[in-house]
Amino acid sequence: MQEEKEEFQMGIPNGVGEAMLAHAFEKFDIKLEQTEFGPVLIGEYDELVKVKEFLANEIQKRLDELSGNK
Repeated sequence: MQEEKEEFQMGIPNGVGEAMLAHAFEKFDIKLEQTEFGPVLIGEYDELVKVKEFLANEIQKRLDELSGNK
């Protein structure tokens, strides 16, 4: 018997590009769904926490590149 895991939704933060999303889909067990309020990521809570940290780090890296703070 397979245990049913509870899924949660997380909105996609501003500044997340297609490449960042593609990397997130490769690294984490998540899926994308379009809602009436916009696209959301769906997955288990722990996985979404990891995705949030990953995306925040990727956005910060990109901001550092743009500001010349490599």
